[in-house]
Order: sequence, then structure tokens, then C-alpha cells
Amino acid sequence: MKLNIACISGDGIGPEIVAEAKKVLNATCEKYGHEIEYTDVLMGGCSIDAYGVPLTDETIDICKKSDAVLMGSIGGDTTTSPWYKLEPSLRPEAGLLKIRKALNLFANLRPAFLYSELKEACPLKSETAEKGFDMLIMRELTGGLYFGDRSTKEIDGELVAKDSLEYKESEIRRIAIKAFEVARQRNKKVISVDKANVLDSSRLWRKVTEEVAVAYPDVTLEHMLVDNCAMQIVKNPSQFDVVLTENMFGDILSDEASMVTGSIGMLPSASLNETSFGLYEPSHGSAPDIAGKDIANPIATILSAAMMLKYTFKLDKEAKAIEDAVQKTLQEGYRTSDLLGCGDVSEDKKCGCKRMGDLIAERII
Repeated sequence: MKLNIACISGDGIGPEIVAEAKKVLNATCEKYGHEIEYTDVLMGGCSIDAYGVPLTDETIDICKKSDAVLMGSIGGDTTTSPWYKLEPSLRPEAGLLKIRKALNLFANLRPAFLYSELKEACPLKSETAEKGFDMLIMRELTGGLYFGDRSTKEIDGELVAKDSLEYKESEIRRIAIKAFEVARQRNKKVISVDKANVLDSSRLWRKVTEEVAVAYPDVTLEHMLVDNCAMQIVKNPSQFDVVLTENMFGDILSDEASMVTGSIGMLPSASLNETSFGLYEPSHGSAPDIAGKDIANPIATILSAAMMLKYTFKLDKEAKAIEDAVQKTLQEGYRTSDLLGCGDVSEDKKCGCKRMGDLIAERII
């Protein structure tokens, strides 16, 4: 198979971690007889520097013509970077919102898995960490509060800000279908998270989700209010399989889920549309304070590449080869700087970004 991939390295540590993901992808494709072609494009701060905007139409066109997009991270230091002196529509993160909309990436998949080798980094009680957990947050990505009408006006002598949370039935239905389809490949359980005791949008969310569930009798559906879900993630994360939720709730809950794994540097993500096309990126940011120092953890980006093989190219065996190589590297005791608190790490097992990529690539079988 030939894999055509658009690459957005982005800003900060982005170029470093994408380089290691490419390294592992190349090793995997060589091992399994696939051809891979990358097209490098700009987005974020580097695009602002080159073109004056965070995302060009040319970059969007190249991404649309590709099978998938592999992305690093975008943005910089919000207090010192000149990018953040620009109006909001011209800042790096505006490119991310624009590309999601342009590519119709409505389904964000963010897994949170606790490796037994890293359980000491888990901030939860030891008995909770011992159980382990393997959940996937399915977040609706192109609707809701972040994309609704907003305004700030002076009314009766004071400023009044308004943000609208709106969902169409069709938007809810398509993300619910994705959640149930993915749950069928996992442990066949969907917990739909909403605020149906207060919000009309959540009541519609619950209604449509229940309608979709009828077509998936093999998958269990439960409902959970968002405040209870936030509590349950830290109390008993092992109960979750697929967590389905709207945009803002998913934004918050996925960050919470990422931190109970011990390091956000371990967490991949995928953003999918209604076809097999997807954009794959780590869950963390650009970490400008460590950029160029060869100390970033590339595993989240490498696992994002594994998700790309699974969800876009349907290469399950190849995806598992990457996941197994990551686990084997961790089992052998190798750690990047963010993972050094996980057991006694000898000097020869401490890794920079490049070395971690080399070790994982060498363990592809």
C-alpha cells in the first residue's frame, strides 16, 4: 500500500517529535512492505512567519489531497511571542480551528491508557492505579460552544458577553455513530456524558444518542452527567471504555483523563471526518521552553501515527506493531525526562527525543 501523508510539524517541539514519528512509520512500512510519501506543509506560528497567516488555503488543499495528516504541535509562549500580539483570528491556534472546519474533522478520539510500567507516575491512589485503565474520549469537535455565535455588547451601561451552545440533530448523530463503531472494536461500552438536567442541547444529545444505540444492541449505553464524570475519572477510571461527549465537555474531560496517566507526553489523538481521512497529533502542546533541547517525549506523536495506521489505512497489524514497540521500550526501562519518576532509572536508560525514537523504531517486529 502507498501512504500519502501531509505533515504539519508546526512550532516548538513539533519538528522534533514529528521527525521521530516519521522514523517509526518508515521502519514499520519497510518491515511490512508499504510505500510512504510525505508532503511537508506549514501551520501555526511558522506559517505566520512565512505567510502572515496561521493557515493558508494551499496548505488546506494539500491536506485534502492526502490520505491523512500527521501533526506535531503549534503555538508558542503566549506571554512573550509576537504571535500573540496579533488579533485572535491571526494567532497560531486559529489555524487549528480553521483546519478542523475545512477538513470536517468532527470526531476527536483521545485515548487515555495507563501503562503498568508507568503506574508510579499516576497521581491517583495506588490501589486505583493498580487496576489500570484504558479509556477513549470521543469528543465532538466542530460544533457546540466553541463554534456558536458570540458577542460582547454594552447593555444598560455594562458589558455583557454571550456565547451560544448549539447542536443540530445530525451533528450529534454522526458523532454517536462513530462512538458506537469504535466501541465495537474495544469493550463494547459507551458512556455518553451531558448536562441533561440543565441544558436543552444536552437533552437533545441524550435523545439522539439513545436512537443511535438501537442499531448497536451489542454495545452497552449509559448516561452520566459531566460533573459526575469528572469525579469518576479520578475515583474509578477503570469503569470507562468509550466516553462520548460534546465539544467543551470533551475538551475539559480529555485533559483530565490525560493527566491521570501520569504524563501528557504519552497521549495520542485522532480527529476524523465521515470518511477514513483523519488528522493525527499528540494531545500536548508545543512546549516552547524545551524546544530544540532534544528532551521532548515523542511517544504521543508516535502513538498518533499508530492510530493513523489503524483508523485511516486499516492496517491493524502495523498499528499494533508500533504500540508493542512502545510498550517493549518502556518495559526495558527507557525513559524520557518527563517519565524519570517511574522507578529507578539508570543513566544508560535515560533518553532524549531522538534516542527514544531510535529505540522504538528498532523494536518494530
